[in-house]
Amino acid sequence: MLLSKKITSKLLNGTLASIGFILSPLSWWNDLVVNFPLSYIIALPFGLLNQKLFIPAFIVAYWLTNIIGLLLIHKGSQKLFNPNSQTKNQILNTFVWGSIYTILIIILVLSGALSFPSEFLKKIN
Repeated sequence: MLLSKKITSKLLNGTLASIGFILSPLSWWNDLVVNFPLSYIIALPFGLLNQKLFIPAFIVAYWLTNIIGLLLIHKGSQKLFNPNSQTKNQILNTFVWGSIYTILIIILVLSGALSFPSEFLKKIN
C-alpha cells in the first residue's frame, strides 16, 4: 500500500511538472502552440463583449498561462525531487519572468503584431 502511494505521488507530481513545462516559457514552442491559442480563446468572449477588452484580457490570460506553468513546474518538481526545499526565491523568479513576458506581449500588441480577430479579417480583405 505504501509503495503504491509513493508511485501515485511521483506520477502526479511528474504530471504536474510536465503540464507546467508545456505551459511555461521554458519551452521554445509553447507560445505558438499552447499559450497564444489558450490566451486567444480566453480573451475572445471579453472581446465580443467589448472590443477594447480583448487585448487586456489576452495579456492577462497569457501572463497567467506562463505563471501557472512555472508554478506547476515548481510545485511538481519540488515534491518529486526535494519536498523540503525552500520556495521563496523560486516563486519570486516566477513572477519576474512572467512580468518580462507580459512586457513582450504588450510590445507585440502596441506594434500591431497582435490584434482583435476582426482586424485580421480586415487585413486579409
